[in-house]
Amino acid sequence: MLHTVNKSPFEKDSLAACLRMSKDGCAILLIEDAVYAATDGTAVSDQIKEAMKTKSVYALKPDVDARGMSGKVIDGIELIDYAGFVSLVADQNSTQSWL
Repeated sequence: MLHTVNKSPFEKDSLAACLRMSKDGCAILLIEDAVYAATDGTAVSDQIKEAMKTKSVYALKPDVDARGMSGKVIDGIELIDYAGFVSLVADQNSTQSWL
């Protein structure tokens, strides 16, 4: 399953809920303001790093770039473009959006 999160983890609890409810082996895609969770050295960095042990974590590169976060992303998070986003959706059986 692909889980998409679009809210900042510093304003909403969508990411925390996603990390808690998602199963091992799933994919998590951070988009829009959720890409702030991909930044190393924040209050949620350890949660993301822990999730990465059993889940694939992606961030939408155009959103990372738009927020000036290039070069600040946690090692191991795969940055993808819009075509990669479409591929993720096509490769998964279902998609859950966390709002």
